[in-house]
Amino acid sequence: MTGPLLIATHNVGKVREISALLAGTRWQCAGLPAGTPDFPEDGATFAENARGKALFYADRVGLPALADDSGLIIDALGGEPGIYSARYIDPAITPGERNERVLQKLTDTPTASRTARFTCHLVLALSGQVVHETTGTCEGHITEQVCGAGGFGYDPIFRPVGHARTFAQIDRDAKALLSHRGQAVRTMIDFLQTWDPALGVS
Repeated sequence: MTGPLLIATHNVGKVREISALLAGTRWQCAGLPAGTPDFPEDGATFAENARGKALFYADRVGLPALADDSGLIIDALGGEPGIYSARYIDPAITPGERNERVLQKLTDTPTASRTARFTCHLVLALSGQVVHETTGTCEGHITEQVCGAGGFGYDPIFRPVGHARTFAQIDRDAKALLSHRGQAVRTMIDFLQTWDPALGVS
């Protein structure tokens, strides 16, 4: 039995990544319909924002909704940008400009102290209820310059532990094996493969 699954985000990069990870499962990924409003991310944690988005879009569209909230945590910046990753420093600047500004903040930070991690909280919701939640984390370092043109967001300045290239320099499949979102989605797939929407919350 197959069914539609709403990938509840306006972020095209996230839709692409999550849909690719779900390829080959029994679910048919659907994006948000044109004109669907943004969800106001006012939660205090990644988990709160992910739950809010999943519930909001599941209600709006009437489908099981998969929503994540994810971000970059930089130790030398006291955990910033954290939950404000997508709008850090100035919501009006481009992702490229935001990366440059982050590097400027770390100008005097030595390599050993540029530790950081990506984290992702993923939530499945339907009919006003949270059905299942998973998380993923990827440890790494912030580079001293922008490296690579692939990926999106902070990918060009994040190098995962044990690797010489940033997320923006490796291909999609390699990133999926390492990334915080890849971890969270693969764990969610274990649940999705046996979950029946007609039964609601497990």
